[in-house]
Amino acid sequence: MNPIPELPIAEFAFPGPLRDHLVALVRAGVKTATTSTLAEYRTGEEPLPQVGGHQAVVDSAGHPVAVIETTSVVVVRLADVTLEHVRAEGEGHTSVGEWRATHERFWSSELMRAELADAAFRVTDDTEVVLEGFRLVTATNMVEAMGRETQ
Repeated sequence: MNPIPELPIAEFAFPGPLRDHLVALVRAGVKTATTSTLAEYRTGEEPLPQVGGHQAVVDSAGHPVAVIETTSVVVVRLADVTLEHVRAEGEGHTSVGEWRATHERFWSSELMRAELADAAFRVTDDTEVVLEGFRLVTATNMVEAMGRETQ
């Protein structure tokens, strides 16, 4: 359920420690990019983010905790991801190879394969990935702010 009906939801990873870490990086303004496989959008039949569009970032409990604005969307082969994009992800990777190894583990996880309904899913150099750049618009406790507005 979308707690802010007018905004699409931005979910970083799956609920749990990884999502909590990534959301903290977004809220701190450190993480200004993310990468998804194009297969994730096709499976969920979701449209790609649009430049200038806003999304509500949700935490592991599904609560909106920030709003981001998309600044770029590019679909490339996995082999063509740049160090500039890797650094914008803000996760501390110092090389594309290090970044790719971490992301390949995530994309080949049982959770991701279940999400894609493809037990054999694996990435290769030719896997299409969506590189999304964004900027932080606001990072407040939106649940509390919404509660105050309705009182």
